[in-house]
Amino acid sequence: MSSRREPTPPSERIVSIDVLRGFALLGILLINVWVFAMPEVTLSNPTVYGDFSGANYAAWFASHVLAEGKMISIFTLLFGAGVLLFTENKPGNAIGLFQRRNAWLLVIGLAHAYLLWYGDILVTYALCGFAVVYIREWPARTQISVGIALLAIISVSELAVAISVGEDAIRAQWEPTTAALQSEIETYRSGWLAQMDHRVPTSFRRQTSGFIGYSAWRVGGLMAIGMGLYKSGVLTNERSAREYRRLALASGTFGFAMVLAGVWYITAADWSAGAALYFRQFNHWGSLFVAVCYVSGIMLFCRRWGEGIVAGALAAVGRTALSSYLLQTVLATLIFYGHGLGLFGSVSRVEMLGVVGVIWAVQLPLSVLWLRYFRFGPIEWLWRTATYGERQPLRKERS
Repeated sequence: MSSRREPTPPSERIVSIDVLRGFALLGILLINVWVFAMPEVTLSNPTVYGDFSGANYAAWFASHVLAEGKMISIFTLLFGAGVLLFTENKPGNAIGLFQRRNAWLLVIGLAHAYLLWYGDILVTYALCGFAVVYIREWPARTQISVGIALLAIISVSELAVAISVGEDAIRAQWEPTTAALQSEIETYRSGWLAQMDHRVPTSFRRQTSGFIGYSAWRVGGLMAIGMGLYKSGVLTNERSAREYRRLALASGTFGFAMVLAGVWYITAADWSAGAALYFRQFNHWGSLFVAVCYVSGIMLFCRRWGEGIVAGALAAVGRTALSSYLLQTVLATLIFYGHGLGLFGSVSRVEMLGVVGVIWAVQLPLSVLWLRYFRFGPIEWLWRTATYGERQPLRKERS
């Protein structure tokens, strides 16, 4: 590996990580599209808006079981691994350089959240990244244990609230009024400036009380686990095929069982506010195990088909992940918001999957085509240039 104080060249990248990152990024859109297209509350309680029967229920069920919490977990695990990838071969002040890189990610995330979409994850990644870099030298087992403990803090706090306060603690968020839903719909069918009425306070809430109460522990915990999985060779495809098969089977069986049990539980409770905080625990933990199942499957896939077209396309998306993530926002908001087609609140869940397919059909070939001529995605290039304080080469040298 190179020890130069510059970005990792493509020839030295771990292909399985790029493929995994591309897989996760595409899968994230299956869930993000819910809040691109419908009121924010539908992310947690899908029964409050839109048809929730027949094919539309099946679309939600498949997305919830297969993707909700799972893809973002993979993406976050990889961010933790990326902390090690960035710092491990940097001479001099590696932490200082990482923190500068992280500060620029924070700037990008803030712009994304307040100018485009309140569902941004980059701000949370940057804020957590400032702290987790300091555990990069801890043993893998310790990192994983700390990560699990951070995730447990959420469960303990939410269950304590559920037991002591009950449904009153979450009712307003779980069952908003018809007027509140309609106001959000009208806002996002309006122009870009009018959308600020919802986007700005929602982004601020997510980055303050939402960060302190939930996302700091969830994201920080997953990053720590990602560090441990990287160090132990799980994310770098260094374990045996037998180990990956066993890990996929064990984690997949347990994880999917938990997620399905959660669906059964909330359905039996008729999606009541009193059951909401208990319901959250099933996917909170189940999604981590399903994510590990997916990781194992992708590692096995890369060993057999790592040089194929599918792996190449996924790796291209993974190598341009930041640009691709922001492109998803641009395309989705142009489709659903009032400064574009204005379809917010008028698209069914089945139709949303069609929109996801269209965006994938743009992103996959565009990423492959871009990397034929350029070393990095456009936003990745800007980020690296700002991090290193000098213009980075963008175009590939012609042989």
